[in-house]
Amino acid sequence: MYDVAIIGAGIIGVSIARNLSHYKLSVAVFEKENDVSMGSTKANSAIVHGGFAEAHDKVKGGLCYKGRKQFDQLDKELNFGFEKIGSLVLAFEEEQLETLKSLYENGLANGLDDLEIIDHDEIMRLEPNVNPDVKYALYCKGAGICSPYEMAIALAENAVANGVDLFLNTEISAIQKNNIGFELIDNHGQTHTATYVINAGGLTSDKISQMVGVDYFNITPRTGEYMIMVRGSGKIINNVLFQMPTKLGKGILVTPTYYGNILIGPDAVNEDIADKSTHAERLLKIYHEARHTTDKLNIKQFIRSFTGVRSISSTDDFIIEASTVKGFINCAGIQSPGLTSSPAIAEMVVGILKNQGCPLEADPKFNPYRAPIITRTELKPLKEIEPLINIDSQPNKIICRCEQVTEGTIIDAMHRGIPVTTIDGVKRRTRTGMGWCQGTFCRPRVAAVMEKVLGHKVDPSFDIEHSGVNRVGKNEIVDYILKHED
Repeated sequence: MYDVAIIGAGIIGVSIARNLSHYKLSVAVFEKENDVSMGSTKANSAIVHGGFAEAHDKVKGGLCYKGRKQFDQLDKELNFGFEKIGSLVLAFEEEQLETLKSLYENGLANGLDDLEIIDHDEIMRLEPNVNPDVKYALYCKGAGICSPYEMAIALAENAVANGVDLFLNTEISAIQKNNIGFELIDNHGQTHTATYVINAGGLTSDKISQMVGVDYFNITPRTGEYMIMVRGSGKIINNVLFQMPTKLGKGILVTPTYYGNILIGPDAVNEDIADKSTHAERLLKIYHEARHTTDKLNIKQFIRSFTGVRSISSTDDFIIEASTVKGFINCAGIQSPGLTSSPAIAEMVVGILKNQGCPLEADPKFNPYRAPIITRTELKPLKEIEPLINIDSQPNKIICRCEQVTEGTIIDAMHRGIPVTTIDGVKRRTRTGMGWCQGTFCRPRVAAVMEKVLGHKVDPSFDIEHSGVNRVGKNEIVDYILKHED
């Protein structure tokens, strides 16, 4: 019997698991997909938000800045990649100044101490390539960027190293309350028992809550499409650049990624199902809106589109609570800024467990550190790595030419305590296939390395992210946008 069972291995579930691994507890995480970080966590804006946009009277308003303040220390311990670069909310109309002032005041109420409203000249000093029509901006110095799926993987690896059990490909289909806790029945017909259950099920968190009779909220999928440009394109801007927020979100952003790409998006569409396809007409609108922020975007640098899905609660807020069923804790409706808030959410859940009588005795064997799989480095000229591309198997052999990932790095990524069974799992850990050719060159090479480790054949054409997903390709969207620009 486990002390705590966590349903869902996105950023919230694994943050809670890692936090609980500080204590002498038996903890299990159940994830229906074949890897951690397979839902909203792997497809979002990768922004560590300032904490000024969320209303002070909402749960998320109180958690964003608390979470943001922990990223420096977490990155020192877990090496997932985080950088403070600052953010600007841009105002192009005089009347928008009042909205910026409201955001500023709300940020102060949320506890921020690194906010200021700046004028045109200061904006242009910080961002020479921004649209010169800009009049004002809300500047948050401590906002930043990270790699969200690498963060979740790092948290999960560290949790597992500290004794947490992780069950992948395991969907909880029913939950039964008994006198001592809960019985969780999975899709394999197995029953797992736990004293406490934490629902971090993302898009299905309402269905999981309904399993124990707590049914006062619903989750609606909200899709947002993105475009990402080639590595190196991010040099044109220095900060995360937001347009003015709308009722559906923070508007179209333009941001460098942690590895130096340009990321633009998302739009926001509420849907009945979580459709992860991308659409040329939506991407065209995103691109045109992003060019209002800066005209330095180059569509010929486009390499990939993707869709993120946010879990929108009918309460329009995070739901983090001890439910009416004793021992069952909900973490539902965690949309933006869920990534930024995740460390604070984990702390809040631990506090709820403590109030419910869960024994929290510190484990002196807890090790907070996890070595990086990859680190951010400048790519070398092709002529320097060419001698390492077509050589016999060895740790220094270059498997991915675009991102310069070695065989040794892939093997390391597959020996971190979490089963890595797909090429996409390797991709999220090592960046294989994230370069200009999008895996055309390296996918069969990655599969060959995986086969040595796993001992069975790996289909290089299999892509879990494309299963049932129609994603607009590179040539198609470039041609479509160039045509509409003419």
